[in-house]
Amino acid sequence: MTDEAMLDGLVQALVQARRDKQPAEAAAWIDVIGDDAARAYAVQQGVADALHWFDGAAGAGGNDTGGGRPMPRFWKSGGGSRTGPITHAPLPPEGVRPSLTNLGDMHFNAPRVETEIALRLARDVTPEQAVLLRHEDVDAFVDAMTVSIEIVDSRWREGQAAPALLKLADLQSHGALVLGDWVPYRPGHDWAAQRCETRIGNADPIERTGAHPLGEPAWLLPIWLQHLTRDGGTVPAGTVVTTGSWIGMPPTASGQRVYAEFAGIGRVELTV
Repeated sequence: MTDEAMLDGLVQALVQARRDKQPAEAAAWIDVIGDDAARAYAVQQGVADALHWFDGAAGAGGNDTGGGRPMPRFWKSGGGSRTGPITHAPLPPEGVRPSLTNLGDMHFNAPRVETEIALRLARDVTPEQAVLLRHEDVDAFVDAMTVSIEIVDSRWREGQAAPALLKLADLQSHGALVLGDWVPYRPGHDWAAQRCETRIGNADPIERTGAHPLGEPAWLLPIWLQHLTRDGGTVPAGTVVTTGSWIGMPPTASGQRVYAEFAGIGRVELTV
């Protein structure tokens, strides 16, 4: 079997898992991905193409960049530390929703919760700009932020125990994203002092202060923008990225209410 055929087989396994609402066996595909993140990103693109998530530019959750593939409007990006890998995934538009939404129409295998800050680009970013962007320059590229809750869910039977690059191929285990109200971004915000609270069903609240794994949400923007522009596309103003969980990934269940609030920034609420 050719290399292309093996990658296509992995794409089809993930597509079928979504259509059948039955997780696939990750162990069968470990050798196809190996340790090559580029192959995982190619599978992401293959699944998106097969399911037509971003056809038609802005009307289907993408941004028209003036040629080539439409640029998805919504993304997730993140990592466990500044010294480890930062990974990225485009988000299917039908699962990106406003606060107070009920996700009961969506299927999840074993949903978990990530409480995050999402950022919105203030301007177009070209490949030439992205390659020169430094971490200390990013505030000028953001115009707004909001509290967000991501539902994390895997199409692999092994769930979060699946190999890292197979999870990356599966959109980094993305399930859905719910966004609160946008507020102006605050350059120089003291993220180390930022408090947040998350409530999942009737469980005790999860309270954190300064718990972003990268220190501040915008730190990853240069890495994310360089990833998006790697094939020569421009990232349009208004593109949104959610930036990593402040609370880990606690489990939730169908019918549960999930609520998150970042003091002084805003709140978001959903029903799974």
